[in-house]
Amino acid sequence: MAPKPGGEWSTALSYLALGAVSLHAAMSTAQVSRGAAAGFLLQVLAATTMLAPGLGTHEDCLAGAWVATVIGLPLLAFDFHWVNGDRSSANLLLGGGMVLAVAGDHLGPEGRSVAGQAMLLVVAVTILIVAVFTANTYGMWGGVMLAVAGLLSRLEEDRLLLLPKEDVCRWALAAGSWAYCRALHTQCLQWE
Repeated sequence: MAPKPGGEWSTALSYLALGAVSLHAAMSTAQVSRGAAAGFLLQVLAATTMLAPGLGTHEDCLAGAWVATVIGLPLLAFDFHWVNGDRSSANLLLGGGMVLAVAGDHLGPEGRSVAGQAMLLVVAVTILIVAVFTANTYGMWGGVMLAVAGLLSRLEEDRLLLLPKEDVCRWALAAGSWAYCRALHTQCLQWE
C-alpha cells in the first residue's frame, strides 16, 4: 500500500515532538528523579534513532523502541511510586519491564506489540491511581494521556484525526510525558 501524502512529515514531526518533550523532561527531572530522567532519556534515544535516515526500519532501532517502552515507561513510574511509599509497586513495575525486555526476542511482533501496549496501560493506570490519591492534577493528566496512547494503539483504524494512528499515539505520549514531568515537580514540592 502506498503511503498517504503528508504521512512522512507528520511522522517526523511526532517523533521530533516526543524527542524534544522527553529531552526537556529528562533535563528538568535529573536532579529530582534520576529514574524518571533515565526513562525520559530512553524515549529520546528511541525517537532520535527512528528519525535517522535509513534507520527507522532497522531491527536495532525497533529493538530500541521496544526497550524504551518496556524499561523506559516503568522507570518513569518508579520514582512516582517510590516517593509515595509504594515500593512494592515500583519494584514490580521495573522488574516486570526488565523481564519483558529480556523476553522480547522470544515474542513475535504481535506478542511484542501486545506486551508493549499492556506495559503502557499498566504504567498509565498506576500513575493515575497514585495521582488521584495524592491529588496531583498533572499526574492525573499524565496518566490519562498515557492511557489514551495505549488505547489508541489498540484501535483497528490506520488513521485518526487525518493522521496515521501511530503519530497520534506519539502526540498523546508526548503530552503525557510533559504532564508527568510536571507531576514529578509538583510531587517533589509537596514533599519539601
